[in-house]
Amino acid sequence: MIREELIKKWLDNELNPQEFEAFKQLEDYEELVRLSHGVKQFKAPEYNTSGELNIALQRIKTIKSRPNNWLNPVLRIAAILALSFSVYYYTTTLDTNITTLVAQKTTLELPDDSFVSLNAESTLIYNKKDWKNKRDISLNGEAYFKVAKGATFNVNTPIGTVTVLGTQFNVKQRQNYFEVVCYEGSVRVTQKSNIVTLKPGESFLILNGKRIAKEKETALNPSWINNESSFKSMPFAHVINEFERQYNVNLDPQNIDLNQLFTGNFSHEDKELALKSITLPLNINYRLLNDTTIVLSRD
Repeated sequence: MIREELIKKWLDNELNPQEFEAFKQLEDYEELVRLSHGVKQFKAPEYNTSGELNIALQRIKTIKSRPNNWLNPVLRIAAILALSFSVYYYTTTLDTNITTLVAQKTTLELPDDSFVSLNAESTLIYNKKDWKNKRDISLNGEAYFKVAKGATFNVNTPIGTVTVLGTQFNVKQRQNYFEVVCYEGSVRVTQKSNIVTLKPGESFLILNGKRIAKEKETALNPSWINNESSFKSMPFAHVINEFERQYNVNLDPQNIDLNQLFTGNFSHEDKELALKSITLPLNINYRLLNDTTIVLSRD
């Protein structure tokens, strides 16, 4: 593989193990790596990254084809610097992608000192570039936000958008489920033709395409923050999905009405207790088929 292709694939993080070994054999390998790390201390101006990269690569190609003379070191340094600034610009404009696995939660701090707690099996995407003026987040799953005051803060989900200036709220977006609960301040929810402003304790819920009225929330934060899932008149199918998400198991319901409503909660810290919490109120039996599958039935 030619030199230019190796460098381009290195910048795009696309080198396979064999190609990376070839890249390490390049004459300028150590200089490229050292300068790519060092240049992160600088702030690059807006410029055409692709164009600058092509110019730098052309300079390197020219250097290799010319006889040695006193200009070679100068041209090499210029080319390496151009490449390094390209690396910096490329890496600082990438999106930050945070994903939690099944039975995993995480809390992160955003660039403006806002905090986000991400529930299990959720994905959050944002871009640090110009964050101070444009605070936009993409969410798929469930997250609890404590937003610092500043520019408009948008949480975009596949079903609806939540807009705030500074507040605390929870957003849950799962299949056929979209819920926003405001705990402090106020939030504006936009979902198709629905535009609603929520005050503390108020919520907005879309279930299977229909808006569902809910009682005022009295808790200070969502229950999952305290390792517990709570439900009020929710179809049992949603309870099963959340249980599977928190314990990384498969619940196999046999002869169970998944549309029956469930009110209650279960702990994220004791699987046996949690199973009893969701089955006893509905007179459902359970048995462990294996380490990952639990059968629910009405024997």
